[in-house]
Amino acid sequence: MKICFSLAALAGMASLAQAHMQMSWPPPFRSKFNKYTTDIDYSMTSPLFLDGGNYPCKGYHSALNTSQGQSVVNWEAGQTNNFTIVGTATHAGGSCQASLSFDQGKTWKVIHSYISQCPLKSSWQFTLPNDTPSGDALFAWSWFNQLGNREMYMNCAHVTIRGGTSVIKERSAADSISKRPAIFVANVANVCGTLEGADVVFPQPGPDVDRASGKTSPPVGNCG
Repeated sequence: MKICFSLAALAGMASLAQAHMQMSWPPPFRSKFNKYTTDIDYSMTSPLFLDGGNYPCKGYHSALNTSQGQSVVNWEAGQTNNFTIVGTATHAGGSCQASLSFDQGKTWKVIHSYISQCPLKSSWQFTLPNDTPSGDALFAWSWFNQLGNREMYMNCAHVTIRGGTSVIKERSAADSISKRPAIFVANVANVCGTLEGADVVFPQPGPDVDRASGKTSPPVGNCG
């Protein structure tokens, strides 16, 4: 009985260790939440490789426009939308970003930054810039956990943007997608890192930022 209990306890510990967080909406490539997925990644909650070999999107964006890489949602430029994060190991939160890529993941534009307490709740709102280009895009949720190993988490989904530059501009010129900063990248064998025990303050968070009270710190290294 002792041996059986010990094995069960170890299995439970291993399960908790691997149960980080993941984006469920919009459903990412190879996610169990994605109706188009044919080969589910059961380690979807795992971080990116420390050597950066599967940045961005864990490499799953290569499925774009294949049968299991179809668009999962239609969004309107200028409108407010949300993404949802699920899981049990929040690592005391941290800081997240929501970003878009229009060139199949080569470059990214940040549309909202969340500094501290992300993802301690499940649903997070953002508003697309009014001049967000129409057509196919990649949407990414990226997360830098406060506690635990220094890692970067990233899930990506295929989305379709409608409206584009035809949307009447009601926000300032600074809202333009062309003026948005690049996504923050750290802890993946580059020259930028984050400090454990603190929520990273993004050097260039962009004009749309949620700041929650908490222990924050700038990144370390050459982070641009």
